[in-house]
Parts: sequence; C-alpha cells; structure tokens
Amino acid sequence: MSTLNPAPTPAPRSYDAVLNSIEADLRDGRIKMGDQLPGERALALAHGISRASVRDAIRVLDAMGLVRTGVGSGPNSGAVVIANPSAGLGAALRLHMATNHFPVADIVQTRIMMESWAALEAAGRDRNEEQEKRLAELLTAMNEPELGREEFHILDAAFHVLLSSLAGNTVITAMMESLRSAVQSYVSGSIDSDAMWARIVPSLREQHHGIMAAVLANDGAQAAQAIKDHIEFFHAQTHPMQ
Repeated sequence: MSTLNPAPTPAPRSYDAVLNSIEADLRDGRIKMGDQLPGERALALAHGISRASVRDAIRVLDAMGLVRTGVGSGPNSGAVVIANPSAGLGAALRLHMATNHFPVADIVQTRIMMESWAALEAAGRDRNEEQEKRLAELLTAMNEPELGREEFHILDAAFHVLLSSLAGNTVITAMMESLRSAVQSYVSGSIDSDAMWARIVPSLREQHHGIMAAVLANDGAQAAQAIKDHIEFFHAQTHPMQ
C-alpha cells in the first residue's frame, strides 16, 4: 500500500527569529507598550542574521500593527511598540476578501454572530452620554436625504463598529474595527444601481433606528434580533440567490 508523502515543512525565514524573540519578550513582560526595540545592528548581531532581514521583521511587525517606525533620534525614533491590532487584521481581511477566498455568505454569518452578541451585551451595560450621543449623530447623518451612497456606507460602518464596541470586549472591538473597511467594501459593491439603492435605503435607516431604540431600552434580546434581521435583510436584497 502506498502512502502519501507529508507536505514539506516550509523553510524558516531569516527574520522569523526576530519575530519569535519579540513575541517571547512581549509575553514575558521584558518588552512593554511604548518601549523602543533595539536597533537593527543589535538585533542582527543577537540573532546572527543580516540587517536586511531585521528590516524585513520590522516591516512585518509594522504591518501587523505592533510597532510604529520613525526616523531620527530620540524616544520616537526606530521601532516603538504600540497596539493597533485592527490595522493588521483589517489589511489581511481585505486582501483575502479580494482573492474571493471568503464567501460573502460566511462574512454575513460572521457579522451576525459577532454583532448580535455585541448588541445583546451593549444593551445590558452602562453607557455614557457621549457614546449615545455619537450613535445618535451617526443616525442623524445617515438620514440626510442628499447623502451620497459612499458617504452612507462610511457612516453605516462607523455605526456598527461603535455599537459593537459598547459590549466592552476588546477582542470583538478590534475584530469589528478590522472588518470595517472590508464590510464597507462588500456593502458598497453589493449595490449595483441607484434604483436598488433608493429601494432599500429607507428600510436600512428604519432598521438602524430600531436597533438603537432596543439598545437604549436595555432590551438585549430585541437588539440582537434587530441587528440580525438588519444584516440578513441587506444580504437578501443584494444577493437573493445565495
């Protein structure tokens, strides 16, 4: 009986040593938020790799939202540790969506799972006046009759991200923030004509207000159902055969 050969293990990249070392230092507290990473020369010597490989590692960390790079000298120069997880997640999601690797139906299902849970939690938590004011401002802006489609999509994404953040879960907030531009692109690309937009936008506005009302009334079950119905409505209108 013949056996299948296992897939070859990818060869380690030179800069992986730097990434693994920084991950371990972050986990163990040897490197903290706001700290400046050692310079290229020091990292190259410590890991026995070229300075070019060190620069590759820093570029990867920058793209992942883990460091901010600056030129010159002083505390803001070089690579400084930050925390912007949505930047890296958002870029990766947009690129993978562009390859059509993620089916639209799966994106819709993921949004429903995250946002309905977030709405349920948000309705049961204390909210400050500024958060409620910002949500109301977004709804008011989306109600403007002369508002363009793209401007509506930007405001719509901001509304969903802000609402999800009220659940108080930092992971969900980061994931929703990272999904913002990806979802915005999906929503924008799903509308293929002004006639379609004119037909569905009144319902979208009404649904937004229903979601907001349920959250303000501290009715978690209704808020979760309202946001589920809202997402499913848009998908049904724009992808009727899926």
